[in-house]
Amino acid sequence: MTSVLEDPTLERHFKGHRDTVTSLDFNPNMKQLASGSMDSCLMVWNFKPQMRAYRFVGHKDAVMSVVFSPSGHLVASASRDKTVRLWIPSVKGESTVFKAHTATVRSVDFSPDGQALLTSSDDKSIKVWTVHRQKFQFSLNQHMNWVRCARFSPDGRMIVSGSDDKTVKLWDRNTKECVHTFFEHGGFVNSVAFHPSGTCIAAAGTDSTVKVWDIRTNRLLQHYQVHTAAVNGLSFHSSGNYLITASNDSTLKILDLLEGRLFYTLHGHQGPATTVAFSRAGDFFASGGSDEQVMVWKTNFDQVDYSEVLKSHKAQNEQPQPPPHIHDIPPRSPHTVRQVPRPAVPQLDARSEPRNLEVPSPEVVDVGPALFSNPQTAAVGQNGAVSHSLADFSLTSADVAMREPEHAAPPPSVGATQPLERQTIPPQLANTLEHIVGQLDVITQTVSILEQRLSMTENKLREALDNQQKITLQVRPTD
Repeated sequence: MTSVLEDPTLERHFKGHRDTVTSLDFNPNMKQLASGSMDSCLMVWNFKPQMRAYRFVGHKDAVMSVVFSPSGHLVASASRDKTVRLWIPSVKGESTVFKAHTATVRSVDFSPDGQALLTSSDDKSIKVWTVHRQKFQFSLNQHMNWVRCARFSPDGRMIVSGSDDKTVKLWDRNTKECVHTFFEHGGFVNSVAFHPSGTCIAAAGTDSTVKVWDIRTNRLLQHYQVHTAAVNGLSFHSSGNYLITASNDSTLKILDLLEGRLFYTLHGHQGPATTVAFSRAGDFFASGGSDEQVMVWKTNFDQVDYSEVLKSHKAQNEQPQPPPHIHDIPPRSPHTVRQVPRPAVPQLDARSEPRNLEVPSPEVVDVGPALFSNPQTAAVGQNGAVSHSLADFSLTSADVAMREPEHAAPPPSVGATQPLERQTIPPQLANTLEHIVGQLDVITQTVSILEQRLSMTENKLREALDNQQKITLQVRPTD
């Protein structure tokens, strides 16, 4: 190889969550990192040392998934409270919320054009929504158990999903049909992802394995058995040459897909590593764990020149029974990589605080919708349609509840408006308001159902009139 191989290095260490970190995503502009947690909060970490982190308070239960829009102007969060929230990642805490499912929402994803949202849930369904007004488009309902993860393909035409029914399903977004089901997983499927080329998918789950399939031939390409416990998350490098995984065995594993082998083992978290994500360019990756910590790593190894590796692959293709590689066409028989101790695999341990991390964890500012703000709410009708309480999608500026962090300087004042504290609302009044909101949800659902029935009646009347006109033309006497 023409360049020197460098190991990944731990660059930043963020502390602020109060429970297990469940999901991570980089802002495409590389100025922020979003994280979700079982503590019901979404946090946005600013990479500039002098800027504070934002803790977005709004969900009523654990945040299961977070993702930035392709433009970086929005963050979507999915929660156990059955809702999805769209946030503007700034100190103002502007957000809109809609009820997406009838059970925990496990994952959320933006389409590549930023116009659609994809959600999956414990209600066994996958749904697609418009970002504008969060209008329901369609649902996919062939899974037989919780759907842990769903992702758009790089071109937005396909959807991949993984479920506790131990299957991975591939869907056509246009026809809304399941085009193939992969049954090879021996456990629940925790995470799925598309290869950047769009030709392959990867899945990981509770059987401790990682599998890669070619979706053009629906055949298993690679099968990795490198973890000793459930694999919770995975992410492809933008080059398509690497795949990183996070596991309950507390390690991160970096897989070299061209060589079909384990590349690195990283030790950083105390306890299970629950989530991992590469940045859009692949020069950084982040990991989260049950230790409530977020770690940001510099990739380094992706600077290697792979021209010689590709040449060697071409030469190997002329030899009998070579191991399959991610770009092989067609794929050969599955290649299994087992956890065999070998000194060639670097073991990097970052659990002791690195000396070069001079930047402390930033101060945290709590932001979020106040009790009397008007975030958009939506109720799901019987067919999954959404009925909104606000007319427009536009993210109206909510009253911001900003609580000062302990032992921290006060945040900049926002005009002369005093923050509205929820603690000042009497419990009886709060209960009454919640009851009113519940009744409004029932009303909106009823109106939605009535609108659907009215639309069906209009369609039937139109068909009847058309048929009557045709009959009249057919029986008209001729002169």
